[in-house]
Amino acid sequence: MKRAEIKLIVDLDDNNVPQNITWESTDSKTQEALPVKSFMLALWDHNYKNTLRIDLWTKDMPVDEMKKFFFETLQTMGDSFLRATGEKNIVEDLRDYCAHFAEKMEITR
Repeated sequence: MKRAEIKLIVDLDDNNVPQNITWESTDSKTQEALPVKSFMLALWDHNYKNTLRIDLWTKDMPVDEMKKFFFETLQTMGDSFLRATGEKNIVEDLRDYCAHFAEKMEITR
């Protein structure tokens, strides 16, 4: 069995607001910690039948990048949902919403 470890490091300021976030993976081509401005982590708790979430972003993440981050996350959630369930119709609806979101947020692709 192969095992990979993903490590997230969050540096907080005196008010516990993220200043820096880095991530690394033992399965990555580079073995160095890479800086990021935001991450969303969702885990399914099978025992309690609910989602555990961590959403963090650094205090200097620009709003325009946050809008694009949400847009791209919604898009890739649709891709993942399609692969996991095969539910094409609802994924098409989600893609329609993503297009609406991009238009409202003035996101250029």
